[in-house]
Amino acid sequence: MAERNSTGLLMMMLEPTPAAAMTLPAEVREKLAELELELSEGDITQKGYEKKRGKLLAPYIPQTRGVDPSLQTDGRVQPAPAAPAASKQHKTRAANSRDERFRSDIHTEAVQAALAKYKERKMPMPSKRRSVLVQSSVEACTPPDTSSASEDEGSLRRQGRTASSTPCQAHPSVEHWFNRVIQGSSTSSSASSTSSHPGGRPHAAAAATLLADLMAHTQIDNHCAPPDVTGVSERSVHVERPQVPSVRGVPRGCNHGNALETADGFPGKGGSVVRRTDGVPVNSRVSSKIQQLLNTLKRPKRAPLREFFLDDFQELLDVQHPDPNQPKPEGTQMCPLEGEPLGVVTNWPPSLLASLQRWGSSQPKSPCLTSLDNAGKPVYTLTYGKLWTRSLKLAYTLLNKLSSRNEPLLRSGDRVALVFPNNDPVMFMVAFYGCLLAELVPVPIEVPLTRKDAGSQQIGFLLGSCGVTLALTTDACQKGLPKAQTGEVATFKGWPRLLWFVTDGKHVVKPPKDWHPSVRDASNDIAYIEYKTSKEGSTMGITVSHSAMLAHCHTLTQACGYAEAETITNVLDFKRDAGLWHGVLTSVMNRMHVVSVPYSLMKVNPLSWIQKVHAYKALGSAVTAVTVTGVCALLARGGGEVAGHALVAPGPAGPAGHQPQLPPHAGRSPPRGRPRSSPEYDAHGSAQKSRSGHALVQCSWPSPGTSPGSISSCDAFLNVFQARGLRPEVICPCASSPEAMTVAIRRPPEMGVPPPGKAVLSMSGLSYGVIRVDTEEKLSVLTVQDVGQVMPGALVCVVRVDGTPSLCRTDEVGEICVSSSSSGVAYFGLPGMTKSVFQTIPVTSSGAPISDRPFTRTSLLGFVGPDNLVFVVGKMDGLMVVSGRRHNADDVVATALAVEPMKFVYRGRIAVFSLSVLHDDRVVVVAEQRPDASEEDSFQWMSRVLQNFLALVPANTLPKAPLGGIHISETNPPGGGCTAAPLLEGALHPCNVLMCPHTCVTNLPKPRQKQPEVGPASMIVGNLVAGKRIAQACGRDVTQLEDNDQFLYMQDVLQWRAQATPDHPLFLLLNAKGTVASTASCLQLHKRAERVAVALMERARLNTGDHVALLYPPGIDLIATFYGCLYAGCVPVTVRPPHSQNLATTLPTVKMIVEVSKSVCILTTQAIMKLLKSKEAAAAVDVKTWPMVLDTDDLPRKKAPQIYKPPTPEMLAYLDFSVSTTGILAGVKMSHAATSALCRSIKLQCELYPSRQIAICLDPYCGLGFALWCLCSVYSGHQSILVPPLELESNVSLWLTAVSQYKVRVTFCSYSVMEMCTRGLGPQTEALRMRNVNLSCVRTCMVVAEERPRIALTQSFSKIFKDLGLSARAVSTTFGCRVNVAVCLQGTAGPDPTTVYVDMRALRHDRVRLVERGSPHSLPLMESGKILPGVKVIIANTETKGPLGDSHLGEVWVSSPHNATGYYTVYGEEALHADHFSTKLSFGDTQTVWARTGYLGFLRRTELTDACGERHDALYVVGSLDETLELRGMRYHPIDIETSVIRSHKSIAECAVFTWTNLLVVAVELCGSEQEALDLVALVTSVVLEEHYLIVGVVVVVDPGVIPINSRGEKQRMHLRDGFLADQLDPIYVAYNM
Repeated sequence: MAERNSTGLLMMMLEPTPAAAMTLPAEVREKLAELELELSEGDITQKGYEKKRGKLLAPYIPQTRGVDPSLQTDGRVQPAPAAPAASKQHKTRAANSRDERFRSDIHTEAVQAALAKYKERKMPMPSKRRSVLVQSSVEACTPPDTSSASEDEGSLRRQGRTASSTPCQAHPSVEHWFNRVIQGSSTSSSASSTSSHPGGRPHAAAAATLLADLMAHTQIDNHCAPPDVTGVSERSVHVERPQVPSVRGVPRGCNHGNALETADGFPGKGGSVVRRTDGVPVNSRVSSKIQQLLNTLKRPKRAPLREFFLDDFQELLDVQHPDPNQPKPEGTQMCPLEGEPLGVVTNWPPSLLASLQRWGSSQPKSPCLTSLDNAGKPVYTLTYGKLWTRSLKLAYTLLNKLSSRNEPLLRSGDRVALVFPNNDPVMFMVAFYGCLLAELVPVPIEVPLTRKDAGSQQIGFLLGSCGVTLALTTDACQKGLPKAQTGEVATFKGWPRLLWFVTDGKHVVKPPKDWHPSVRDASNDIAYIEYKTSKEGSTMGITVSHSAMLAHCHTLTQACGYAEAETITNVLDFKRDAGLWHGVLTSVMNRMHVVSVPYSLMKVNPLSWIQKVHAYKALGSAVTAVTVTGVCALLARGGGEVAGHALVAPGPAGPAGHQPQLPPHAGRSPPRGRPRSSPEYDAHGSAQKSRSGHALVQCSWPSPGTSPGSISSCDAFLNVFQARGLRPEVICPCASSPEAMTVAIRRPPEMGVPPPGKAVLSMSGLSYGVIRVDTEEKLSVLTVQDVGQVMPGALVCVVRVDGTPSLCRTDEVGEICVSSSSSGVAYFGLPGMTKSVFQTIPVTSSGAPISDRPFTRTSLLGFVGPDNLVFVVGKMDGLMVVSGRRHNADDVVATALAVEPMKFVYRGRIAVFSLSVLHDDRVVVVAEQRPDASEEDSFQWMSRVLQNFLALVPANTLPKAPLGGIHISETNPPGGGCTAAPLLEGALHPCNVLMCPHTCVTNLPKPRQKQPEVGPASMIVGNLVAGKRIAQACGRDVTQLEDNDQFLYMQDVLQWRAQATPDHPLFLLLNAKGTVASTASCLQLHKRAERVAVALMERARLNTGDHVALLYPPGIDLIATFYGCLYAGCVPVTVRPPHSQNLATTLPTVKMIVEVSKSVCILTTQAIMKLLKSKEAAAAVDVKTWPMVLDTDDLPRKKAPQIYKPPTPEMLAYLDFSVSTTGILAGVKMSHAATSALCRSIKLQCELYPSRQIAICLDPYCGLGFALWCLCSVYSGHQSILVPPLELESNVSLWLTAVSQYKVRVTFCSYSVMEMCTRGLGPQTEALRMRNVNLSCVRTCMVVAEERPRIALTQSFSKIFKDLGLSARAVSTTFGCRVNVAVCLQGTAGPDPTTVYVDMRALRHDRVRLVERGSPHSLPLMESGKILPGVKVIIANTETKGPLGDSHLGEVWVSSPHNATGYYTVYGEEALHADHFSTKLSFGDTQTVWARTGYLGFLRRTELTDACGERHDALYVVGSLDETLELRGMRYHPIDIETSVIRSHKSIAECAVFTWTNLLVVAVELCGSEQEALDLVALVTSVVLEEHYLIVGVVVVVDPGVIPINSRGEKQRMHLRDGFLADQLDPIYVAYNM
């Protein structure tokens, strides 16, 4: 105590007075303000701030005896306002604070023990600017907080200043601290928030801080503390978001703004961001970093008490930790690799156009390009003279003959689209050089064959961004394009409006003799734009300058050894990539002759390119690896023979991203061992007669999945053609990318280069990004060959994939970067991406740049091997990061091909990509299945290939690229997301699907461990400690009595009404046409009931208390026979009659109810009686065992001698049988007293009087529907307009038309009726308005149900019929169950129904946490109606049977005069369920008898007031306890999972879930075509995994109507489960997720 007093005295000594504060000079105050501002914006560290401020204030602080002066300026202490204000403020906070994060279940002993333990300790003081109040660490109750400790000191300092009261209270006593805990003002504490400073030094050391705080915020103009940006008001804490915690040190329930006072002493407004100093508003600045930090502080990760729902999903995720044994790079840092110097050529032209002009003038007859037809015959040979003259004509025409409003259409530098087919290289070449001569920028693109052509929309976006207005094409191509109705070319989706110009000879004009194009030297202006499709599906244009184009031709000529007048063949796409670089640009530079082999010819005859090599004596060729493979397979089968001598130059490549597909008959060779899933190859052979030829294989590394097995292909090719003169060393691969163009090429053998390299690498090591050599015998290895040496004049390095582009080690895989004058320049119109890709500056490990030259990222993954050879192992676009390891899509393709690929799939038609599901990538393999492969065999093959997600689609259904390959970006979802992907849009239509979520999803949250339940006494104590109320509510008292309220028996009420108001109409039945089918007044109903009673007593000879089954269609006969049974003293049992078209299903239920209810007689109509004894009925049940059956169509007109009066109101009045949603047939006993009490409560709630009319569209056989149909009108005297729901099938507008016609204020319906109206009348509201249907008269429309309110359906109903005058406030729900058929009912008086949003994850732990609308994991819940008069409701724990607080989800218990008295079973085992109807709380009010509803729900006190003027208590029903799914230690409600599934695809009409041997089974009704069935498997599995963290075990796709639904519109999930296990569903498809 002495120590505490001395500390307080010391603090008072250091407390500066306002007078002392005023003595600070102005310049010191300004510097302090600048320091404060720097700290708030994060420009200065905490330590630097303290140090600088200490130096400023050192001369003005008095020395304290015994205290080190240096300590006086180091520490911080929270300043304190005056004591009276603080104590008053403390009381206010204590009264208003209710810490919603406290859980109720606190054991009193634990709290006492914690308090005693805490008193024995000394509180550690913080070393940073934090409030003392955050140091509330009671180990017994509060686990270590896992929330971030890096909170902003500036904001906490400010709150700390306003939280303490006096100098003595700056470090409160333990008792004061515990009081704050009890009042809910403590917040979670962090282990890192305490300090290790010893003793009390920070107390004395904080004087400087205290003084500066006071000065900076009271007397310094134009500066103040950052505002309180949390803005949590008291109302929002308690009502909107009760679980939102406060910032540390500031209690919840207290408006932060109220704790701030102005300099004048007046309290500031809550949440104010402007502080007044002597009446002057002061501005404040808050950095975005601090703002963001405070927003995160509003919702810490963990609540303080362990039993409360912990929002720790991120911590529960089974995160893949780095493998301690994973290989790591061990080599030295690599050195940049430089190519040989670019040779100087004396006669090298200054530009490519100058070269064309030279050859066109000096060698006009020299062949430039030969095009072939589909038969392999030459169609046309373009000479250099023709190329020059035709290009001149086109250039002149474009510049001078195309005009718009007398102005030229094109100007220098404009972009022009080149749209040419793949079989017309001549016209393309003329158009390309014509644009260059006209100084226009050509943009070559593919021909859009249809409006839905793969990738055409993204191409259109590129054209729009480039400002393209003109498209050049051929006459034949223009005729084949889709046309609009006007005959013009249709505008494709996403494309700009284009003018199409045909470049054929008759459309171009010969230029005059005096017109000459300007052939300039190569400059940095854009020469052409080449498009590239990224992994995400977006299309970008890569600009290539004239100088880069010329330099690239120079490097290719030198690297490949090209010479003038050589001949090469080209099978590549001549519009882009290597086909353009070699076949259109470099060939013209060297006056080479190119023989272009069209792809259409290759499909027919894969040998054609080899035949052309021989026929034209070509010294080079450009093909793909798959083409090489096809040739080998064809020759192996004897399908072709190549005559001729020295064969040179085959090598492969296709356009990046596209791979030609060979026809099935061309065949494939199986990969050898573990083949390399390699990219495309582009083989150029160049040889002169005096030297051997060579083949250049270009590895352009396109999209994933392209050209697998390239090494195997080349090896097989060599084996076949080595005998024909082909030497192994002449195959020269190369690597390229659209951005860097050619990266590396293996030089021809005569250049004296080192021998080729081949590496066998461990795939495990590659997944970690390191290089480890392995043996070739294993299946888990990857064999790669080098792609040659660096290009002449280029500088190459390998940088790390992630983060800063630092150089890799020599044994590390990274991204290859190139610095060269022959690479692309930029992405057109994308400066940000251009800077990151084309202007990269690699750095060393020390951070120094390796060169002052910018580098271009190639997107190629590789490394530099021995002899400075470049190896490529993958591409960035094909990279998939799964569980922290990198896998390449091509490797996955190779794996698939290693498993008997020939039998099941087409080799070149495999797509691999990844989807992000549950915070990790999942590998997806999609392949085209061969038509002759059986489903069973294919499934077995899939299970051997990859235990992840594999789909097989029919042949030719994957999106095709122009050369027949897979358009990956059209198969792969953009960004790897799962919203726009065809796969997850249901557009892929696979014929076989294999999903293995149990295997591949390894990061599911850990299953929750069930905590030992605390006792009910502790629960109540915990609620009291946390300031929460016990969840209990009741309806208004039933006190008023009217004339008929004196009657205890319904038969007495009817008899009285027949005497008092005999002609008053009670019932009016409508038929399907909307006309009145029958009516009944009080007297008519009484007389018909008497006739039934006479028949029962005289014809059936029944005794008092006998049970009588009533089998009637909905109508007045049912009501009359019900009262006839009461008149005769019998117990009626209403049973739905069997359906004549479905006797096999409906008749056994009727038979069961009759037997279980022990009915000794059946009353029915003559038609139904015949049906019960028909041959069809005999096939379903034993018709001989029916009890006595009486038809009541023609009853004698006799008056009953006397009406039976029961001796006591507790006697049984009727039996109410119903099939629950869990498939259990349950009959409950309703006494006469309960029946009268039920009618009285409904009458009071709905204000029903004889002058009122209500409309009822419900089934009259059980529950509240029966009570409204048969009981309430007789009791209250109002007229009921009865609309049988069955009639709506033929006239869906019947109910709403009747409501409008009779101007009904109160109406009742079921969810099935509401859904029928919503679907059937949605498009017909205008027609209903024309028929004068007006729903503005409706005051209350109540949906009768025994389930959670379907808020989506009720909102849709209100929205659709809003145009007909229906008020959105009118639609509400009711709630009843077996033990009490009417617990809640909205009625006509009282507040509108309320809707809250709760955290779905909290519900899984039986906790209720309110969140804002739209919050993640939010679930909207609508109030289930107002609690009926005389009804009491409490929320109880399902296991301990103790009462729960407001924040808990528990079972709804009800106490009411109209509770049912018990179950009625044939075996008399009522004792098994005795506690359902008569149970008591284990703690608290242990005298009241309650009935257990079997439904989970919670209560919330709203801000609304009821009719009595008190705050309204709302009951929210969440779901049936019997239907909940206990999975992974959590409680799931089926409706939540079903809602997610239905939302996932438009073709899912209905869904139901259940469990089977611990597997989650999802059954979906498919309303589309059957080919969509397999599309749903991936959608359903993904959405349940993503939103509910559950793995779906079985997906069952069934036809519409298979999921059983009862008359109330409720799903019978257990019936569905029984049908599934008995194989009775006849499913379209059943997917078992492995």
